[in-house]
Amino acid sequence: MVSAGLDSATEHQARARVALTAALASGPSHAYLFRGPRGAGKRVAARAFAAEILATGAEDPDDARRRALLDPSPHPDLVWLTPRGAQHLVEEVRERVIRAAAYRPFEGGKRVFVVEAAEAMRDESQNALLKTLEEPPAFVHLILLSAEPEALLETVASRCQPIDFAPLPAEVIERELDADPPADPPASLEEVAAAARLSAGDLERARLLLDARGRELRAEAEGCVAAALAGEIASAPWRQLLGRAEEAGEETEAATREALEDQSSAGLKRTAREIGEEAKRAGRRRRTAILDLALELCAAWLRDLAAVAAGAEEVAFNRDRLTELRTQAANHDLAHARQAAELVLETRRSLDLNVSEELALEALFFKLERTLS
Repeated sequence: MVSAGLDSATEHQARARVALTAALASGPSHAYLFRGPRGAGKRVAARAFAAEILATGAEDPDDARRRALLDPSPHPDLVWLTPRGAQHLVEEVRERVIRAAAYRPFEGGKRVFVVEAAEAMRDESQNALLKTLEEPPAFVHLILLSAEPEALLETVASRCQPIDFAPLPAEVIERELDADPPADPPASLEEVAAAARLSAGDLERARLLLDARGRELRAEAEGCVAAALAGEIASAPWRQLLGRAEEAGEETEAATREALEDQSSAGLKRTAREIGEEAKRAGRRRRTAILDLALELCAAWLRDLAAVAAGAEEVAFNRDRLTELRTQAANHDLAHARQAAELVLETRRSLDLNVSEELALEALFFKLERTLS
């Protein structure tokens, strides 16, 4: 029988639900690779799956499950590793996963280690992880999450049982948004349709795009493209995107710090340094995610301009901005709009290499201005 938590977490991922339910029924394997696009639900499914593993054999299964489902989780046998910025640090992987896997469970009979964005592990980290994957203690279960499994070493991927996740269809996201509409101001049907298509299959991203700050981010991304089209890049419009990302990161850091301090006062002891470091990591991740979304919105706008110019409005993502797209398409030569969108995507990928974000964005928008003119 599928647990309510796992059932909910995999509601739109039937293939993954079947595989994970079978794993729980027969006894989970030592290592899994959850692979699929960002926003497909890998993270929430991993947390629900980990909660079921930890509930097995626990003195109080319901309480073990409840604590494992919290984010961040206070369960001592759930170790959740996320990259600090663009990459996992080698020593972090060694200390928090490889060495920690040798210690017996603090409670119950299982320990679960989840590695988000596993493709961000350096080759040195992946090679170091091999022994743990090959000869793990019987009580250890590893779950690797990856949106780019081809970036993992074959020796690592081959030692994990794959669980495949598909992107959520835009229609599913629209239904979810209609069932639980975002707060005021209400979104039009066209704006909901646009958010669903711009979300790349990620429901939480779609919700973000419909709140006040998400709407502002969309407007700022569109303004950056408009500046490139008008030859007004000297005003440095990309600084708005950097400022928006910085603001989001600071808010997430503060909220994470407060949550961790509350957990610490409730019994889960962490040092001030540990709380500070974890809060900063959360802030950096949020900052990176918002900046990445901003660039993706720029690329989507350029893609839509090319589609409108070619007479293919029906494939546009920005369904609620067709009037603006038509105006720009009529007033500019968009022969190179798709090439410009590729430049944006190249810059998104370059940010994974820890380059200077401000310099990368400055170079990008001057390139866009030249390309579009």
